[in-house]
Amino acid sequence: MIPRRRFLQAAALTTAAATVPALPAHAAVRAAGHEAANVPAQQTAQVTARREKEGTLTGLGPASVASPLGNGEFVGGVLYAGSRGLSPNVVGAYDLAQDSVTAHFDIPTGVGIWAMCKVGTDVYVGTHAKSALYKIDTVAGQVTKVADYPDHYIWTMASSPDGKVYLGTSEPGRVWEYDPATGQSRDLGQPAPGEAYVRSIQADATHVYAGIGTHAHLIAINRTTGEKRDLLPAAVADRDWVSSMDMSDTHLACGLNSLGELLVLEKAAPENYKVVKATAPGEKYIVSVLIHDGHVYFAGRPSGTFYRYHLATEELEVLGVPYFEAATHRILEHGGRVYGVQDSAVFVYDPAAGSLDYVNLVQRGFKAAPEEPMSVHSDGRRVYVGGKGGADVHDLATGQVSRLAIAGEPKTLLTVGETTYLGVYTQAALYAHRPGATEAELIARTGNQQDRPRDLAYDTRTGLVIMPTQPEPGHMNGALSLYSPRTGSYETYRPVVERQTVYSVAARNGVAYLGTLIQEGLGLPPVTTTARLAAFDLVERKLLWQVEPVPGARQISSLSCGRTSLYGMAGTGEVFEFDLRRRKVTKTIEVGAKGGELFVTGRVAYCTDGDKIYKIDLRSFTAKAIVEGLAGEWFGGEPKLALDPSRRALYAVRGRDLVRVAIDGR
Repeated sequence: MIPRRRFLQAAALTTAAATVPALPAHAAVRAAGHEAANVPAQQTAQVTARREKEGTLTGLGPASVASPLGNGEFVGGVLYAGSRGLSPNVVGAYDLAQDSVTAHFDIPTGVGIWAMCKVGTDVYVGTHAKSALYKIDTVAGQVTKVADYPDHYIWTMASSPDGKVYLGTSEPGRVWEYDPATGQSRDLGQPAPGEAYVRSIQADATHVYAGIGTHAHLIAINRTTGEKRDLLPAAVADRDWVSSMDMSDTHLACGLNSLGELLVLEKAAPENYKVVKATAPGEKYIVSVLIHDGHVYFAGRPSGTFYRYHLATEELEVLGVPYFEAATHRILEHGGRVYGVQDSAVFVYDPAAGSLDYVNLVQRGFKAAPEEPMSVHSDGRRVYVGGKGGADVHDLATGQVSRLAIAGEPKTLLTVGETTYLGVYTQAALYAHRPGATEAELIARTGNQQDRPRDLAYDTRTGLVIMPTQPEPGHMNGALSLYSPRTGSYETYRPVVERQTVYSVAARNGVAYLGTLIQEGLGLPPVTTTARLAAFDLVERKLLWQVEPVPGARQISSLSCGRTSLYGMAGTGEVFEFDLRRRKVTKTIEVGAKGGELFVTGRVAYCTDGDKIYKIDLRSFTAKAIVEGLAGEWFGGEPKLALDPSRRALYAVRGRDLVRVAIDGR
């Protein structure tokens, strides 16, 4: 395991030490506000569950409360910072002179704000899913939606010297121009046809510069003629993304994935360029850049290190680690200082003094609210709800909720003994948390171009924790990682199921059963058509067999072992029984509207599609809904469910609230 303190020291390397911030204000213990808040839940849970009718819901308050930021923009002495994952999302106005968030502006549509820019005193805000453009008149204090766009995400925006707004979108990767003078939008097309993402953008008097992924391009678009030219040097043409960008009168500075490189080139002569490698161990992403006062400031991940590159001397400095592993969504300059927008906070670097400070915006009044959760898990005494920047931990005995801060997104959790394991996006990282600890410990990052943990399982015969992962955008072949708590070994196998991602896993007697997803890295068109069920020998470390259990299914969303058979749920909402000896599907039933979690307990199973919870009689293979109307607002629309170890309760989300569901398990 890599202790936080030792990793931070290694990442900082030379120069100024960073101030390690306190946890966000909402990370302090808070009351859950549910009707059983004062009941010693752990002592009475099983008795209560037996008393309650199956399907009885008990509210446990907001599932995960957070204040994650996606971008920011200065107008005068006020930083306007945009949220993501809240409902509604907001732009908070942080007044530097008052050291306080003095106003919030609701952004009523979309699940988050990744893109912001300004024209004069107006701040423009781009949302995603659904994509819309809003204008905040900071003088009048008014918000107006000015445009809608058909693309899934608005990732990036910039304004030109003559006051037009340029937007980079995904699916497809396209550039739009919005003219505030006329209120009209113009489609500038796909800078690199076939590529899914425009992830960074800048504009000057003559050109729009678009950074592309999942195969890197840097396209200059003539604003008058529409002519396009790729400026990316051939030496870095095999990179994944031009993921961040800033511009001066003479230079472009771009962050390249996934080798942690900064590209600096002259606009007038792009053949004059420099590639600068970020120096923190394991650095992969340059997530934000700023050209200011003869320097390029930039931030990396996964380390969270803050760098400065001198254009004239070509000297690279490490300025510190504002917050271990945190993503810096935007770097801005104001009043001679450099500001980095991170989740819930900004860091402030003063070049004159060489100081690096951290300002928690939640503590200064920024709105914290229920977010769309990403995962849910119970160890019997507490319920973990994963979200952006960590997990809310609900103590079932006291009703209190604390925040386990992690610089990432816990996508899946599993408890073995007294340790809870968390699979964390990005970097496909595995963390461990023990009850009472204020921090989770990093065990390993998967590497192998892996990005997104999909499930966790434990095999008692081999003592292995098993974590399948999805590759980074644009990359092939998911992986399967095996961690031994006894020896500390962490081994990754890629590919396991060729040209697919392993999405779900169950394990028994030294065999891991794998359910797949046909999507490999995001943005890469699937080359297979049907999800598979496979068996992997954990002792011999080899694939034993694979089949396609549900015709046309895009994914197997969950797997669970029964007494003699394996049970799975497909993305179509179909549940199947699979005879392991004969290697064939023996029973099927259409259950939910789409696939979610599935748990077998005795001769019944429970599953969800996010709106209903179903109970399946495994003998007759019939199903009935025991809960309806959850309308769970899961991040990405992927419904989750947790089984209490007592097998007398499930944990789900109703809207954005955590609920306990009584079950009888028979």
